[in-house]
Order: sequence, then C-alpha cells, then structure tokens
Amino acid sequence: MELPTSPRLYAYTGGRPFDPSKPTVAFLHGAQHDHSVWILQSRYLAHHGYSVLALDLPGHMRSKGPAPASIEAIADRVAEGLIASAARQVLLVGQSMGSLIALETARRLSDRCVGVALIAVAFPMRVSDALLGATRDDPSTAFDMINVWSHSPGISAFERKPASPGPGFSNVWQNLRLMERIAERDGAGVLPSDFAACNSYQGGLDAARALRCPALFVLGELDSMTPARSAQSLIEATANATVVRVAGGGHSLMAERPDEVLRELNRFAASVFAAATA
Repeated sequence: MELPTSPRLYAYTGGRPFDPSKPTVAFLHGAQHDHSVWILQSRYLAHHGYSVLALDLPGHMRSKGPAPASIEAIADRVAEGLIASAARQVLLVGQSMGSLIALETARRLSDRCVGVALIAVAFPMRVSDALLGATRDDPSTAFDMINVWSHSPGISAFERKPASPGPGFSNVWQNLRLMERIAERDGAGVLPSDFAACNSYQGGLDAARALRCPALFVLGELDSMTPARSAQSLIEATANATVVRVAGGGHSLMAERPDEVLRELNRFAASVFAAATA
C-alpha cells in the first residue's frame, strides 16, 4: 500500500489488508535495502493477529525520493507516514540503519509507540573511510565489502546453510542482487547517502534516554558490521531494555537466523501490546 504522504511512502502489509485498529508492527530496513529483507518476519506477523507496515524508506525502491541525508530527516518522513496510516499502537522494528531510524521515530511518536526492537544496532554507527569512499567512487567494490561484512564469517557463497537455506536460494548472492537493483532503480546516490547518515548520526544516546517504552536489542555474536559490544552504550541508556544475543549470527540476522529473530519479535510484540492494552 502507499501511505498518503508527500512524497508518498510504500509499505508492504504482509499479504493481509492493513487495519489500523489492530496492533501495528512497522519494519524499517537498513542501508541500500528495501522492505523485502523483512519478508520472513513481516508475513508471519501479518497472519497472526497484527497489522504490518514494512516500509521502503524514502528514496528507496517504491517510495518516492530523494533519500534524506540524515537519520533525523528519515525519521521525520517515517513518522509522517505512520501518522497518516492512522495506526493507534505501533511497535517499531529496525535493523542496522533502520534501528537508528526507529529510535528517532519513537521520539516523534511517543504517544503511540509501545515498543522498539533494535536489531544489529550500534552507536555510534561509524563507517570506515575506505568504505565511505567506495560508496561514492566504486559502488561495486562497496557492495562486495558490505556483503562480506554483513554475513557471519562461516558463510561462503555456495554453502548449503545458512547461506543457501533451500534450492535456488542464497543469502549472499540475493543480498548482493538486492543492493544492485536498488542502485539500478534509484541511482548511485542512495548508498553514500545512507552510509553518511549512519556515520554522522549523533543523537542515539539522547533518543535512548527519551524512550518511554520497552526496547528489545537483538545482537549477532559474529556481527562484523555492528559488533554486539557496540550496542552497550545504548543498552545502558535505555530504562527498560531486554538484550538477546544470537549465537553464530552475523549482521543480516533476519536472513541468517530468521527463526530466532521471529521468535524474539513475536514474544516482544505480545508483551508490549498486552501492556499497552492493560
């Protein structure tokens, strides 16, 4: 569905009609991605009692652009879209860059945000000079660097599992192809804009301290992009934090460890929506 904002935002609803009166789970993807990275979790929740809005962030794939240059500006657009959806109670779920956006969006929607789930989060979310330069000057090399660091070290491109959970499926190659498709559709400026926004964001601790709802941290023990230890300052700044560390998980937890991520999100959603209703 399209959210009636200007420019318009696209949201995948998990194969079910969106009902704003139901508890709503809003999914926010990471850099150079789109809503499809959440397909395994969003579709399940949409068929088990929740309304789902898995967004394409502004300027990404089906959402109109350009891509905003800061985490705060992206959060402004996301908050506008969720208000326009008329969702009454919202659980925000973000991964990597999306987790920073979720923190900022929670500040803007404190009256309707019942929880925040932060997956593969770090603060500060620094990006190396070499990678930042490659995003601008050599995108194909940047894609390779990101793809290597986004998966746990044990994964090789043709390993049966978890890199290839089934015939015709490969986490590594499909992640690479998704990044290429976004570049083909949205232009070469999205990748450097996304990574620069992560690198320059400074509001994480203030946003964590401002949370008026519970927060779930899901961290991969083998995450090379956002090491689990790099979330500690956010955890300490959050008044009501639950921390789950996924053994063997890298940065792309939703694809590498989909069952574990879904289990924790399902538990957290049931808890925060029950508390909000009570």
